[in-house]
Amino acid sequence: MSDVEPTQLLHLVFGGELTSPDNITFKDLEKLDVVGIFPNYQAAHAAWKAKAQATVDNAAMRYFVVHIHRLMQPE
Repeated sequence: MSDVEPTQLLHLVFGGELTSPDNITFKDLEKLDVVGIFPNYQAAHAAWKAKAQATVDNAAMRYFVVHIHRLMQPE
């Protein structure tokens, strides 16, 4: 067993209703749905997929995965 902890690759999953399906401008920033911050892409993708599938009937609703670790350590 190793004492070395795995590198955290944090990901944020959030979404909201867009003004148009053709752009990425949110209709109401007060109503953004912050799903959460996840320790790896696999967990973030699973959360994103669940939210995206739950809102499939609303063409203007979009969810995104943001790679926070890339913002924190851009190299």
